[in-house]
Amino acid sequence: MPRMHTLLLLVAGVPAALAATSGTFTALSFNVAGLPAILQNNDVPGDKTNNTASIGSKFAAGRYDIIHVQEDFNYHATLYQFDNHAFRTPTSGGVPFGSGLNTLSNFDWVDFTRVKWDTCSNASGADCLTPKGFTFMRVKVDDGVWIDVYNLHADAGTETDDQCARTANIQQVANYIDTWSAGNAVLVFGDTNSRYRRAQDNIATFTTQNGLADAWVALVHGGTPPSTESVCANPSATPSCETVDKLFFRGSALLDLRAASFAYAGASFLQPNGSILSDHNPVLVSFAWTLPSALRASNFFGGPHGSWFSDIPGLQAAPRGATLTLRGGSRVDGLSISTARAQHGGSGGTLTTLVLATDEWVNSVRLCQGQKDGRTRIFFFQASTSKGRTASTGATTGDCATFAPPQASWGLVGFIGQDGDEIDQLALIWAP
Repeated sequence: MPRMHTLLLLVAGVPAALAATSGTFTALSFNVAGLPAILQNNDVPGDKTNNTASIGSKFAAGRYDIIHVQEDFNYHATLYQFDNHAFRTPTSGGVPFGSGLNTLSNFDWVDFTRVKWDTCSNASGADCLTPKGFTFMRVKVDDGVWIDVYNLHADAGTETDDQCARTANIQQVANYIDTWSAGNAVLVFGDTNSRYRRAQDNIATFTTQNGLADAWVALVHGGTPPSTESVCANPSATPSCETVDKLFFRGSALLDLRAASFAYAGASFLQPNGSILSDHNPVLVSFAWTLPSALRASNFFGGPHGSWFSDIPGLQAAPRGATLTLRGGSRVDGLSISTARAQHGGSGGTLTTLVLATDEWVNSVRLCQGQKDGRTRIFFFQASTSKGRTASTGATTGDCATFAPPQASWGLVGFIGQDGDEIDQLALIWAP
């Protein structure tokens, strides 16, 4: 279970709720060998229903914080029956309808998405039998502490077509990260079916393109992939050997994220007679996180629609003396703040501009959301300043929330969220 360290914060001189500034959590990746027994026995002894029940029970007993499973197909109901995590993705179906990817977590999330591979191969298996691919979710570890979390199951096999498909799979995820996780902390873990010593595999793309570190490489091999391949036994007590199941991570300007330990957890997932429950070693990594002293984010508000944007990469200055620009009518069409130098949303609506004095900053934002064409959007935005001035756009609804910075001397410097020709989702970036 996660551990948090808290600090009593003051907002406008009034004691606020305790907010965590640091903490720990665990992440586990496990291919649970859930293909129907008639199709694949996975060289695992015993009955698959009983084995899956045991895995679910061990998930619950281990109290792992974020679990990604692959091949969670026709025994999914049994897995969830014996697990007790508070947040779990609904199944996409058994073979041949589902991807086999699911997440079990102690943390809630937003924006859950399933993405099918653009390329698959049946050269040495049946990877095209099911809509394999990857999933995306934005996980709330604590208030204002968000991590973009990806689960994946890449194409298997070593035939030429398999390797081409797998290379395309990894590149597809890497490109998605560039688009949807710009400026964010990220975890990518699952069954990559990749090894560093295979010349055709491009698993290092997550490092070279996305700036992610492989927890196994970082903690076990000093930051450099080994020059020789050592295939793991199952279960493996030797962390230096390599499996195809991997975990990558990075922090961000909003979150310092560090991998603290790495282990193959196969010894914790055995049958009563000592036999394995799956043909894969589960990968277990513990993390420590800390909020930075100069930048914080609020929680998200609105709906999971439109294109992702983040002002984090372009932040220029402290919040004093900024100019806030709003556009809207019946909803919020667009907004920007000069400290970020980026316009979000569209160009419609009435223009409202708030120019802050050199000793003034935005210290409170009120947002309202509502439904437009079956989608949740931001309907109202009101900024209040340290000098008591306000600026607003849009129309209020019955679903509103007020956001304040972590300390009274902090102000608004930017936004993260999703937009189209209007603002769909929003979180606020604060700085001292």
